[in-house]
Amino acid sequence: MANKQQQVPYLHLAELTASQFLEIWKHFDSDGNGYIEGKELENFFRELEVARRGSGVDPTNATFKEKMKEFMQKFDKNKDGRIEMSELAQILPTEENFLLCFRQYVGSSTEFMAAWRRYDTDRSGYIEANELKGFLSDLLKKANRHYDDQKLHEYTQTILRMFDLNGDGKLGLSEMARLLPVQENFLLKFQGMKMNTEQFNAVFKFYDKDGNGYIDEQELDALLRDLHTKNKKDLDSSSLAGYKQSIMALSDGGKLYRAELEIVLCREPML
Repeated sequence: MANKQQQVPYLHLAELTASQFLEIWKHFDSDGNGYIEGKELENFFRELEVARRGSGVDPTNATFKEKMKEFMQKFDKNKDGRIEMSELAQILPTEENFLLCFRQYVGSSTEFMAAWRRYDTDRSGYIEANELKGFLSDLLKKANRHYDDQKLHEYTQTILRMFDLNGDGKLGLSEMARLLPVQENFLLKFQGMKMNTEQFNAVFKFYDKDGNGYIDEQELDALLRDLHTKNKKDLDSSSLAGYKQSIMALSDGGKLYRAELEIVLCREPML
C-alpha cells in the first residue's frame, strides 16, 4: 500500500470540502475502527506539521513529542489518547461542516434522540438514505444554508460515506450518534454493556413488570441501575437522570416500547 507513504493532500488547505475531509479521515484511520490512534495518530500529527510548516519533522525529537502532547491536550476532548471524527472536525475546518452544523441543530443527546425518533419514520432502528435526506434538508434550513437538490444528494451521500460503517446504505443509532460531541454521546457509555437478542428479550420481560409491552420511566430507572451494577460501572444520580431523559426521548408518550429500547441496548437491532 504505497499510497500510505505519500503525503496526504489537502492538509495544507484553510478549508476543506466534506469529501476532502472524508479522504483525510480514511487515510489516517487505516484500520477503520473509527479512531486515529497509536501509529496512525503519530503519522497524522507529523503530516499535519509538514503541511503547515512546509518542512520535515522528526518524530523522535523531544520537541515534536512535546508539541504532539500540547496538540492532544487541546483537541482530545475526552482525554482517551486518540482522535475521533468529531474531534478531527475541530482540527480541520470543513466547508460543509456537517458536524458543527449538526451540533447547532441537535446540541444534546436528548435532542438527538428526539430527532432520531422524528426521522426514523418507519421505526426500523435505522435512518435510510431517503430519511437522511429529509433530516439534512431540515438541518440546512435551520442553519440558513442555501442548497439545491443536487447539493442535498451530495451531502446525503457524503454523510453515508462518513458514518455508514458497514456499507449497508443506512445509519444505525450508534453510527449516527458519532455526530454528537463526545461528552454528549451517552451511547458510548453502553458500548461494553450491549446485549444479544436473547439477553435483551429476557431483560425486557423482567423489567416490563406489568407485562403491558412497554417500559415506563420508573422501570427504565431500575433497569439502568441494575445494568451499571452488573457491569461494575459507576453511575451517579446526575448521569442516571441524563441517560433516562435521553432514552425516554425515544418513547411514545412515556411508553418505551421494545423496538426503541433495543436500538440502545442491543448489539444489532432485531429484524
